Amino acid sequence: MSRLIPTVVAAAFLAVPAHADTESVATQRPVAEVMDRLEAAVKDAGAMVFARVDHAKGASDAGLELADSQVLIFGNPQLGTQPMQQDIRAGLYLPMKMLVYRDGDQTQILWQEPEDMFDDLHLDDDAPYLDKMEQALRGFATAAARD
Repeated sequence: MSRLIPTVVAAAFLAVPAHADTESVATQRPVAEVMDRLEAAVKDAGAMVFARVDHAKGASDAGLELADSQVLIFGNPQLGTQPMQQDIRAGLYLPMKMLVYRDGDQTQILWQEPEDMFDDLHLDDDAPYLDKMEQALRGFATAAARD
């Protein structure tokens, strides 16, 4: 029995998924308005919006409840192609995504840090495109949250 406990603890630890580092910006604006502003900021920067997914509507259509939440999927081939040229598996994480969701009395704009997102790939940790991606994501979130 005493041998079983460390094995169970180790198995439970290994079963916990690794979570990537995320960044967020909070605002008082409603989710739909923040998403409209986020989409406009992305387009104004010259990136392409591929999809806008309304998770709450999907849940509602299935007869389920979910807090107001939407994902914007977008990219810029000039920037996103660079990590894929170094490691084609970067395409698993691209295009970029940002989640906007209601959390109590605030709306959160959430995104995964690019450096962490590509951490398991064969990419240069100091690649300039990583900083450009992070700056763009932060800029989009700031523009969407701005009063």
